[in-house]
Amino acid sequence: MRKRMLPVIQCAFRCTRHSTLATRHLSLRSHGSTAMKRMARMYSIVLALVAIFLSACGANFQAGSGAAQGREALIRGDYQDAVSSFQSSAQADPNKTYTFGPQLKEGILSYLGRAQYLNGQLEAARDTLKKDLAQQGSNKNFALTQLYLGLTEARLGDQQAGLRDIESGTKGILDFLNYVQQTFRFDIGKLWDTGDLIRNAANANLAMIERGNFDWPMLVSSSEALAMRFERGWKNE
Repeated sequence: MRKRMLPVIQCAFRCTRHSTLATRHLSLRSHGSTAMKRMARMYSIVLALVAIFLSACGANFQAGSGAAQGREALIRGDYQDAVSSFQSSAQADPNKTYTFGPQLKEGILSYLGRAQYLNGQLEAARDTLKKDLAQQGSNKNFALTQLYLGLTEARLGDQQAGLRDIESGTKGILDFLNYVQQTFRFDIGKLWDTGDLIRNAANANLAMIERGNFDWPMLVSSSEALAMRFERGWKNE
């Protein structure tokens, strides 16, 4: 908690200090000189900018803390609380990205859509996840977005689109594991999927899809388990 509060405390201290200085110099108007008046106007501008900066500091901290709380709720299975937290963060900045595990950067809309799916809000989840996918081309990871979109589509009755996105998202998870474990094999790559539980589950799901004529409830269930394992996977929780 202290670490999460520190940026806000520092931000408020800086803003308060500048505000005090601005107010102090504004009092110089009473001397009536042109130079003093000019300086007072300058500090009025500074004071306005400080106010804007203070509001920005508050919004950034609110977005960050809400996302962290949402992820904690998601992991423990409190999906309604997760939706509320992610919605608050998305309203503050719908383009915000977060890195909760080494090298895994995801958008707030991805987290919100996943929480909506797990909370049974399928139509809302589909819309939110599609919005996140529309941001492709950025440096975010979309594997879980696509996997959850496929699960959502399948549950809504569009099994063809669902299968396509489930397969694509599952392959995206494997691509990410290959990248991080090879590129950072002497560093943070060692932290990812140390027991190959994610890799084995992903390969098993892809094999099920490749065989065809699979049981849909089984694919959905195993894909949900894979997604949550990937959510926790960098710590091997």
